[in-house]
Amino acid sequence: MAKVYIVAAKRTPIGSFNGALKSVPAPQLAAVAIKAALEEANVDPANLDEVILGNVVGAGQGMGPGRQAAIYAGVPQEVPAYSLNMVCGSGMKAAMDAAAHIKAGDAELVVAAGAENMSQIPFCAPATIRDGQKMGSLSLDDLLISDGLTDVFNKYHMGVTAENVVAKVGLTREQQDNFALASQQKAVAAIEQGKFAGEIAPVEVTVRRKTSVVDTDEYPKADASIEGLAKLRPAFKKEGGSVTAGNASGINDGASAIIVASEAAVEKYGLKPLAEIESYAQAGIAPEIMGLGPVPAVIKALDKAELNIADIGLFEFNEAFAGQALGVLHELADELGTQVEDLAERSNVNGGAIALGHPLGASGNRIIVSLLHEMRRRGTEHGLATLCVGGGMGTAIVLKSV
Repeated sequence: MAKVYIVAAKRTPIGSFNGALKSVPAPQLAAVAIKAALEEANVDPANLDEVILGNVVGAGQGMGPGRQAAIYAGVPQEVPAYSLNMVCGSGMKAAMDAAAHIKAGDAELVVAAGAENMSQIPFCAPATIRDGQKMGSLSLDDLLISDGLTDVFNKYHMGVTAENVVAKVGLTREQQDNFALASQQKAVAAIEQGKFAGEIAPVEVTVRRKTSVVDTDEYPKADASIEGLAKLRPAFKKEGGSVTAGNASGINDGASAIIVASEAAVEKYGLKPLAEIESYAQAGIAPEIMGLGPVPAVIKALDKAELNIADIGLFEFNEAFAGQALGVLHELADELGTQVEDLAERSNVNGGAIALGHPLGASGNRIIVSLLHEMRRRGTEHGLATLCVGGGMGTAIVLKSV
């Protein structure tokens, strides 16, 4: 089977909701990450075969966010581009598509990216307005909630699916808050130690003719405490609930990009591989426990790579919710005969989405970028990134250092 490599991996800083990046549309955020990745690998954009962008809520962004991102990044108009939506898995699915196209012989050099500006997701009038509003009040739908954060089959918020996982696995509020605090502490420490500097592409933001540079993740809470987390009320299940704003991921803005290359492209263009994409997998489960989607996806990806869970030196689990991430750790430990503590020790070593944020279309790609950079820093041979997907799915990808 043809080998597939990652030759560059960059991301923007992640902005808070209505924060530093609120004025930069998702395609332009993606362009920053794409351009930085191209420059990092010294890739001539004219040699690209295609650009793939994961993006969840495309409404209001204009035609073809993927094409926009490519053109804004300086990719020649002769290079095609497209967007895809696999909800939270979109940015990772872009990488999987890129690898699949290369393995099939349809491409040699592909940009796979993900982006979301959740601050710019619009409100919209109901579709029935096209027939005319004869009488009565007219309400607007928040597409951030309806298209980004609501399970369409059960008509409830993603937070309720996290409560379902918490109940299924038997997790406590204390466990979730402790997990959330650890994520914040690890992310703050990583920022202070400059660990993200090599993966972040700064974003220039111009507001009222004044330009500033955003080069640091905005969302982590240096003042987070277990006492503060314990005071927060359940956000999604008022009676007996345990999922709060403090132990859930944020609503954020950001983008990420990797460059995926065939072995032939590496040789032809003199590229330096950072990691090999050993395997990737996707899986489906019940929508109401969508947070456990990584469990079957990880098992499939490990089987395809002919690896055991013990072979993986580092994990990046997207922290949609603390209860969801803990649920995955517990279920994987049960399925694969290992200890939860052992998995947790190797997971999200620089914090995760609870601290850094979860810009929907970008997150699956962002965790690949962060995983790859930490693998190289530590000299880790095998790493795995995975995330749950709204609607009841999971995706996973296994990397091998080169």
